[in-house]
Amino acid sequence: MEEYDCDVIRNFSIIAHIDHGKSTLADRLLEMTGTIQKKQSGKNEQVLDKLKVERERGITVKAQTATMFHDVDGRRHMLNLIDTPGHVDFSWEVSRSLAACQGALLLVDASQGVQAQSISVFHIAKERGLTIIPVLNKVDLPAAQPERIADQMASTFGIDPATCIHISAKTGLGVEKVLQAIIERIPPPKAPSDGPLKALLFDSLYDRYRGVISLLSIQQGVLRKGDKIQSTHTRKRYEVTELGIMHPEEMPATGLFPGQVGYIACNMKESAEAHIGDTLHRVGAPVDPMPGFRPAKAMVFAGVFPIDNADFPKLEESIRRLTLTDRSIAVQRESSSALGQGCRLGFLGTLHMDVFRQRLEDEYDASVIVTAPTVPFKVVWKDGRETLISNPTEFPDMEAMVFKIKEVQEPVVNASIIVPEEYMGDMMDLCFSKRGSNLEHKYLDAGTSTSARIMITCTLPLSEIVTDFFDQLKSRSSGFASFDYEDAGYEASDLCKMQFLLNNRPVDALALIVHRSNVDAVGRAWVKKLHKVIPRQLFEVPIQAVIGKRVIARETLSQMRADVTAGLYGGHYERKLKHLNNQKEGKKKMKKIGKVDLPQEAFFDILRK
Repeated sequence: MEEYDCDVIRNFSIIAHIDHGKSTLADRLLEMTGTIQKKQSGKNEQVLDKLKVERERGITVKAQTATMFHDVDGRRHMLNLIDTPGHVDFSWEVSRSLAACQGALLLVDASQGVQAQSISVFHIAKERGLTIIPVLNKVDLPAAQPERIADQMASTFGIDPATCIHISAKTGLGVEKVLQAIIERIPPPKAPSDGPLKALLFDSLYDRYRGVISLLSIQQGVLRKGDKIQSTHTRKRYEVTELGIMHPEEMPATGLFPGQVGYIACNMKESAEAHIGDTLHRVGAPVDPMPGFRPAKAMVFAGVFPIDNADFPKLEESIRRLTLTDRSIAVQRESSSALGQGCRLGFLGTLHMDVFRQRLEDEYDASVIVTAPTVPFKVVWKDGRETLISNPTEFPDMEAMVFKIKEVQEPVVNASIIVPEEYMGDMMDLCFSKRGSNLEHKYLDAGTSTSARIMITCTLPLSEIVTDFFDQLKSRSSGFASFDYEDAGYEASDLCKMQFLLNNRPVDALALIVHRSNVDAVGRAWVKKLHKVIPRQLFEVPIQAVIGKRVIARETLSQMRADVTAGLYGGHYERKLKHLNNQKEGKKKMKKIGKVDLPQEAFFDILRK
């Protein structure tokens, strides 16, 4: 390892929108440098996407690292690829991966063009001062228009079209030029070899037998096996028991030198101790900490309950283990009268939530119910206090809203949508229907009228995005629109809590926080849905959506009745009436004491969307 000084090291990542060929390009680079064997069948399939959910959905969820060696002009270079996910919900993984790099490949699909996600990650990379190498992928497709997309990149990012490298990651066409550009254009890391040890911790994973494995980028000094190190964040001390590089599987080494990226195992047992963005130094030789990252803020909350209440301890243990590999999830216990014991989890977005649910099912064999997603609301009281509420059941009632609360604020985001011009009207309509404001648009490229693409920017409430916004966006634009958003703080809003009553008793797991303008539509839709899924009872059940004391919508579930007059024939009609009145009295009594239990299947049906 000591043969590789800073001059021959290149640390880089790949920036791309979902499905622009990032994992495939990583495979080709690993093959060309001889890091992995070329399979006899032809192609390696996404070596760095190790999770089952990544393979099934074809997306990258967890950032991985791989070290490659490549000879140029008789000198052996060490290339560290720090992989990044492409979806907006995993932007936290992206920012910390970029912190360990000096350069990035900006990968754009030559048929789809620049997408929203690439723009936001490009700006993060630019702020960090990374050298950007533009790469156009999939140029071998019949629909590819590399010249037009290169002009688009020039107008969007200010990149000279002549510097774009044209490749096809699938066939390997032009990938050699990418390797050459990485070595020629990306600057080596500036890391002095003399001076005290200083290492940036940019990722961690959990191993059942060795505890926490930390991924480090050595900023200065040398780290060897057996060294005693200390964290600047927690002040805790550790001894390095193993270290090495990811090649792409772990490969032990004797030491890590300046500018290199590798993993260490030490006597760290709790994943919470590995703070992303922490600076590690030798015991007794403190250094100035590096600027860390803002901790990831959970933006979407949902309750996760086991289908069988007896499975709760097993579910809690599974969640605890999964959060060891994903530090951005917030966890707290919660209990509900309808669903029993469960956990309330905070995620970075709805895809993040869906991926977590799938990983629970795939890796831990858990069967769970996930409640409707909500966002954290801020309540400003008249005495100046501020509280964050992520669970609708804790939202203040109407009386408190009138007398004790100054205002309620909801999180808003700055959204950008990129879409072909012919869908512009539909997109504007969608944004307005979701309470969008500050709508603006600009042309990305001055193409012909059919192929021109437009970027729409607007401010949207986050609560409108977490429900079915993404589905509508894709269906209204025939799948052509790409969408990205970033946090824009809080804004005052007219919100209220909607509850659902079954036989005049509230069901706490179904409480919602709704904007005043949507109250009628949401109330009616949910009441109709409940009417379909609740099994009929022996007494009449009113289903009501209420805000405070006001009923917004109502449906009545008719009772099941036995035919009590079936055995009577002949005689006066009062004979029949007597039996019917008896039945009526019985139903009345039953309604007073009757309790409607929402079966789990009904919850499944309601919360599926």
